[in-house]
Amino acid sequence: MMRVVFALFLALAAIDASADRGRGQDGRDQQRQMSREERQRMREDVRDAYRQDRQGRQDRQDRQQRSRQMSPEERGQLRRDIEDANRQMRR
Repeated sequence: MMRVVFALFLALAAIDASADRGRGQDGRDQQRQMSREERQRMREDVRDAYRQDRQGRQDRQDRQQRSRQMSPEERGQLRRDIEDANRQMRR
């Protein structure tokens, strides 16, 4: 998520900076137009940031889902192990 915010911030800062640079002393906007390549590069940067964010989020969810799921046999074995450990601690 931070990458997306950072990419958008950079894009807005670049637009703002180019707007300030393009103003003449008489107040007319003489803004330099972005070239087709610059616009395409900016689009790709933003898309990449979204993809990385989505992929990272999906990876975290997958790991959490895998760590939560235990088979009934595994849960039973864990329960027995804990009960045995508790009995041994009492002795």
